[in-house]
Amino acid sequence: MQTRLVAYEALNAVQTQQVGAIEVHPEQLPFCGDMYCALNTLLVNPSPGIKGFALLADDVPVAFLLLKCPPCLPHWADAHSATLHALQVDRSQQGRGFGKACLQALPAAALQAWPQIKALELSVDTHNVAAMGLYLGLGWVDRGEAYKGRVGYERRLSRGLEPQ
Repeated sequence: MQTRLVAYEALNAVQTQQVGAIEVHPEQLPFCGDMYCALNTLLVNPSPGIKGFALLADDVPVAFLLLKCPPCLPHWADAHSATLHALQVDRSQQGRGFGKACLQALPAAALQAWPQIKALELSVDTHNVAAMGLYLGLGWVDRGEAYKGRVGYERRLSRGLEPQ
């Protein structure tokens, strides 16, 4: 199966509808939100500091994520980074490596969108064991800082980028 991470604006009409239908398991909603909120963030007040990406598996969207860069960074992020938000793998597609595929393709996509960024950052709930394991296993580094988030305490993870 071929996968590729593509910018939301490059999707065709059918793929755009398919992205809108992505759903996660109810217990994952506090961590990643839902597609309605993610697409609302992307589309209602468009900004050059927010980009959406869909992971296509054989040209069918199976996952979605948002990236933010200045001036849209959250308070905890470094000014020279882009931050990952709303990573959602469709519940029917989970466990097939699509989250990992998103994260592996993310550095190139981020640098193509914003060549000036130096790192990727994310914030993850300390109780989200599966996500922590995935991120750390792919080379993200726990910065050792925690803060009170929406659900519980969040850890900041980062990954440096090499210019293309």
